[in-house]
Amino acid sequence: QVQLVESGGGLVQAGGSLRLSCTASGSIFSIKTIHWYRQAPGKQRELVAAITSGGSTNYASFVRGRFTISGDNALNTVYLQMHSLKPEDTAVYYCNAQIETYYSGTYFPEYDYWGQGTQVTVSS
Repeated sequence: QVQLVESGGGLVQAGGSLRLSCTASGSIFSIKTIHWYRQAPGKQRELVAAITSGGSTNYASFVRGRFTISGDNALNTVYLQMHSLKPEDTAVYYCNAQIETYYSGTYFPEYDYWGQGTQVTVSS
């Protein structure tokens, strides 16, 4: 009933920039929080940044000052602007959201949704 779709990944040289998008669609009642995670080959998935429906943001220390998370008021579309990219930023980036849904006259409480991921490759 809900889809999260990431886009904007690609290949960029070190020092370059990319902007990732995460778009939520479906029977959405409200979105509480959206997170960006990333997973590099052979490594655990790690939190990169988060934004709440109230506009609060949070960043992992390794991206603070280089990445910016933003979104519309309803968080239906959230962006991750990435600057000064480093080879160690190479990973699959995933969008994750806690979403309340409403369909067929029924409210469903918050549930955890994931996108399919978008590859970011930073060459040295």
